[in-house]
Amino acid sequence: MEPVTEALWIAFAIVVGALLLLDLAVFNRRSHAPTLREAGVWSAFLVAVALSFGVVVLAVRGLRPGLEYFTGYLIELSLSVDNLFVFILIFEYFAVPGALRPRVLKWGIFGAMIMRGIMILAGALLLERFSWIIYVFGGVLVLTGWKMWAMEEIRIQPERNPLVRLARRLLPMSDSYDGQRFFCRQARRVVATPLLLVLLVVEWSDLVFAIDSIPAIFAITRDPFIVYSSNVFAVLGLRALFFLLAGALDRFCYLKPAVALILVFVGLKMVLSHWLHVPIGLSLGIVLGALAGAVILSLRRERRISGSPSA
Repeated sequence: MEPVTEALWIAFAIVVGALLLLDLAVFNRRSHAPTLREAGVWSAFLVAVALSFGVVVLAVRGLRPGLEYFTGYLIELSLSVDNLFVFILIFEYFAVPGALRPRVLKWGIFGAMIMRGIMILAGALLLERFSWIIYVFGGVLVLTGWKMWAMEEIRIQPERNPLVRLARRLLPMSDSYDGQRFFCRQARRVVATPLLLVLLVVEWSDLVFAIDSIPAIFAITRDPFIVYSSNVFAVLGLRALFFLLAGALDRFCYLKPAVALILVFVGLKMVLSHWLHVPIGLSLGIVLGALAGAVILSLRRERRISGSPSA
């Protein structure tokens, strides 16, 4: 490993460790649903740290790696925001009280960081050994983007989830929540609470989303450091972003089509990579344009609706 890359890995580990310590041990020492202001401040701070780290990558590694980092971060962040829709459905399905949701999201983020690290390593090894798999990844992204564009209804069916079925088969389950506990004692035996099932479904949904998001960033770069760091910074802000946007996600009606377009774009980029080279600057511009356009159009639509006589 190059000395510069090794130093960046160390700096990345220190920054992420400090953010986790601040988030979990200082600001959220007691698990509670943060206020809109708290979530907004923490989300803005995490985005600022992620972008600042990108500036460091740009200064240390050069223009192309820096642009790759920013493009990858935006793609992963947009896909993470889409993941919030699924989290809301999961919490509503299991009727999870608001005070318990931060605990599920906290452990879900830990699991996501570990799973994505494993998947990135596996994806890098596959691409190195079987170069043709880039076309498979691209095809998966195009198909996923098409389904998202068609606005196919997302159904949460925990009874069909293999992790949930396995947990119910192996573990005795209680019928009700017991505070923030994943396990509790009933009739002198340890049983799992429904909160554990919620965590398993959240982790499973992130695994499914990672199947899309990991190939998406491999369309931008195959540098393991940039792939993993952009993923982790996007995931780190997911919990605060959930509480910031949970009540307003339905207002951004054009976000899903924008994310769908991004997935189709990066998928086609992978499929056509042997014949067509898309400059990284152009890729960054397309991703930024799609997200900015979605937000602007959504807000304009919301303003028209709220200002209509029937409102």
